[in-house]
Amino acid sequence: MTTTLRPAGPEERHDDGGRARSYDVCVNSRRVGGIRLTTDARFGPVAGRIEALDIDRPDRHRGRATVAALAAEEVLRGWGCKRIEVSVPADAEAAVRLAAALGYTERSRKMTKPLDVPPELPEASHERRMSAAEYPAWRAAAIAEHIRVQTGLGVPRERAERASYDGHAAMLPDGAKTRGHALRVLSHRGVDVGTLWVAVEIPGHPGGYVIDVTVDPGHRGRGHGRTLMLVAERVCLAAGRPVLGLNAYADNTPALALYGSLGYRPTVYELGKRIL
Repeated sequence: MTTTLRPAGPEERHDDGGRARSYDVCVNSRRVGGIRLTTDARFGPVAGRIEALDIDRPDRHRGRATVAALAAEEVLRGWGCKRIEVSVPADAEAAVRLAAALGYTERSRKMTKPLDVPPELPEASHERRMSAAEYPAWRAAAIAEHIRVQTGLGVPRERAERASYDGHAAMLPDGAKTRGHALRVLSHRGVDVGTLWVAVEIPGHPGGYVIDVTVDPGHRGRGHGRTLMLVAERVCLAAGRPVLGLNAYADNTPALALYGSLGYRPTVYELGKRIL
């Protein structure tokens, strides 16, 4: 039997060079599922994405998804893509195994934790709202770090810069006083040691989200990252949000260990591979 992809609609083209198209997964011309391919909004036309892949239940466990994913790579090569990205729910064990078998590696993971009782902060540690005077320097440093991380992942610098500046402008239009966002400074024994940015009002989401947590270089390795996460949980609960989420990069081993020890569990894996 031959498994192929058959266009299920016209190709979509966008002004920024992006493309998208849906396909039927067929076995000897019989439809057994569907797949949707796009270029990746973050990386641009150089990267493709399997946005959705579903095989009809009677045809599962027969290698259809594997062949469809390999066929998708050929389509994306034809689009000029050099890499391919995919998001896989952490509880989709078959999809996680398939991605690993096809050579995908983890880039980052989304994690969440249900919240109950506000945690106590360690002795001599205190948090306060970020002031308007402190905001410009924090913003400049946060944008620079975001650009550094994104370019390290392979995002073209121009796209990383535009996304960083536009993202901050859109999310924090009123700076440190923006409604639905909490910017905090952590001090220990009277010395500022780190900062925190938590979104507590996200449309369609029941919880808060840690967007940025940073411990100053001279104060790392002393538990302040854990304290900042405790601050995030307190902020989230004070806003009436029973769940807190975050994104952790796969190469940040200390952060992954910290989040795991605090009870955060993966919900989605962001995976990728190069296609030559």
